[in-house]
Amino acid sequence: MQEGSQMAANQTTSDLPKNGDVLIKILAFTLILSSMSATMFNIVLPEIRADFGLSVAQVSWVSTVYLLIYAVGSVIYGKLLDRYRAKTLITFGLLVFAAGSLLGLLATSFVFVLSARVLQAIGASVVPALAMMIPVRYFPPERRGRALGISSTGLALGNAIGPIVSSLLVSLVHWRWLFAIPLLILATLPFYRKFLVEERRMEGRIDWLGGGLLAGTVALLLLAITQGSLTLGAGSLAAFLVFIWRIRTAAEPFVSRALLRDRVYLMGLTIAALVMSISYALPFLTPQLLADINRLEPGWIGFVMVPGACVSAYLGRKVGKMADIKGNSFVYHSAFALLFGCFLALSFFVGSVAAVIGFIFAFGTVGQMFMQIALSNTISRSIPKDQVGVGMGLMTLCNFLSGAVATGIYGKIMDHGATAPWLPWQSHEEAFVFSNLYLVLAIAHVGILILYRSVFVRKKNARAAATLQA
Repeated sequence: MQEGSQMAANQTTSDLPKNGDVLIKILAFTLILSSMSATMFNIVLPEIRADFGLSVAQVSWVSTVYLLIYAVGSVIYGKLLDRYRAKTLITFGLLVFAAGSLLGLLATSFVFVLSARVLQAIGASVVPALAMMIPVRYFPPERRGRALGISSTGLALGNAIGPIVSSLLVSLVHWRWLFAIPLLILATLPFYRKFLVEERRMEGRIDWLGGGLLAGTVALLLLAITQGSLTLGAGSLAAFLVFIWRIRTAAEPFVSRALLRDRVYLMGLTIAALVMSISYALPFLTPQLLADINRLEPGWIGFVMVPGACVSAYLGRKVGKMADIKGNSFVYHSAFALLFGCFLALSFFVGSVAAVIGFIFAFGTVGQMFMQIALSNTISRSIPKDQVGVGMGLMTLCNFLSGAVATGIYGKIMDHGATAPWLPWQSHEEAFVFSNLYLVLAIAHVGILILYRSVFVRKKNARAAATLQA
């Protein structure tokens, strides 16, 4: 596996297909639309519930089913990209995504709405797989940071304008018209078919049984979290154990045994999952903070949080170039400074006016974007070419799972509350739990920094020392 990692790291421009610069811009536009589709419907769930006479639990499936399929699909498509032509897969994915959008636009019952979201998720989950594949396959390591920065810009823009577009559209027309916006993604399909190069299909078969076990593990885990079911959690654990057995016994397992034996890759996944679990606190806790402590209406909460996403979108390309010039370690340490400062400041200034909270939140949002680029770039360099799809797909999957688990934990902590502040000057009782939790998350980032340095910085220094001795 070390040999494979070295091959990935030594990849040069001559080894790579052309058209990367064009494809990364098309990908950024695709990410804008796909990320908007993932978040737009959260705002209109109360209206969907009223239209069809549903309970809160029933209408929540509009978001839950999308998350389930999107999480599983990202790694399935990642594996398929290692074996089949990207041009074929993106065509299938975008057409299914558009079909789901059209079905939702014409839906007259909740069953059709839910079916539309299922189709959308099946199609859209090709996008995160493609977003990981294009920077790795079309850009050498020394230019990969810039490519990841551009794709991060598209993701940040989609997250920023999604709630705004949703609010404006539903104030003018029926919520079903939210399904019309993703149809714009079809405009990218001719460009993908033109600029994605023909790639030689890898030899071997796909372990569909292993893929199914992985999908079952993830689906049952997410359902266990959302439903609060120990039975589903036990089912997820059982499926995971069988999946591990399958990896050990299959001739060509769904996830390569060599990939899972690579310490650097596994530690990279671990660090990415830990960072993501903390990062989810910002979009999850901040709206509750602004509603419970600052007493803001939902519309104003969105306006407080949007500037952070806009700044991230503006800086995405610049940060990518910074990673190429100064290295991933520099970007990671910059991200740590921003995120640690953000959580510490939120802990200190809980209860301040909304403008102050929004200003601090912007620093954290930018820090998340720094962190995403640094870790994606670092992990991609440890994966051999024939495992790029599934290797980066597993990273996306770990991010989804860690975020889902973390938000469940944060929700339990918020329900439990806090009887005393850990910072003595906090006097607002409702703010105690926010202040304490933000403080814990700031300290957690210090622990992750130590882990990162022990794995990547020490490894880099050891390699540099060996080069000097040679």
